[in-house]
Amino acid sequence: MNTVTSRDGTRIAFDRAGEGPAVVLVDGAMCYRGAGPCTALAAGLAGDFTVYTYDRRGRGESGDSDTFAVEREIDDLAALIEHAGGSASVFGHSSGAVLALEASLLGTGIAKLALFEPPPAGDGASMAERLDELVRAGKRGEAVEAFQLGIGLPPEMVSGMRDSPFRAMLEAIAPTLVYDTTLTSSARPARYASVAVPTLLVGSENSPEALRTATEEMAQAVPGARHRSLPGGFHDVEPKVLAPVLTEFFL
Repeated sequence: MNTVTSRDGTRIAFDRAGEGPAVVLVDGAMCYRGAGPCTALAAGLAGDFTVYTYDRRGRGESGDSDTFAVEREIDDLAALIEHAGGSASVFGHSSGAVLALEASLLGTGIAKLALFEPPPAGDGASMAERLDELVRAGKRGEAVEAFQLGIGLPPEMVSGMRDSPFRAMLEAIAPTLVYDTTLTSSARPARYASVAVPTLLVGSENSPEALRTATEEMAQAVPGARHRSLPGGFHDVEPKVLAPVLTEFFL
């Protein structure tokens, strides 16, 4: 395990693979290096890039602080980019796409941005407050389910996952669901009209209409952004399909 130290002293764990220009992959909610799409995607990119995958704070082997602020997550990403040489292309998935956008606004060494299905702008603030109440009350399982229902998973699917082998992992990182909903609560496309780096928005053809629309709206808002729609379902574009698209864009 490798680590970098963020501005507030928090250690952020990461893996590195491959050789070439630096690319940092940023996970979305309920994901980290040990559980999420970025690990397989990193393997698909490592032939052309030095690929960094990391545990966002509060997840996996990364540390955390007593209080959360979006700026701390930006600092974490900036520390990793600095470790990678001071400049990197960044791929962000879902809420990770929003984090990458926020970091780009602050000039953190991002050379190019590729964003997979940033979530629709909505009333994330009230969701964050509800999840925070549940986590503080020790009701992590309820927090996980409230988030899952809030993003549109069918109730029968949510109840069916209660006994899944990854349920304990989700409950362990339940506090970070507050981080994600706080992060995305203000992520309206107009906020990113000043993004000044080449940007690619990627969606999946079979995703819900709200996600497809959100991806298209973000592509329209970011100056000069490209937009691609790839075969696959909700957050389920295969790495073998996505990796060549990212390789073409980042090189």
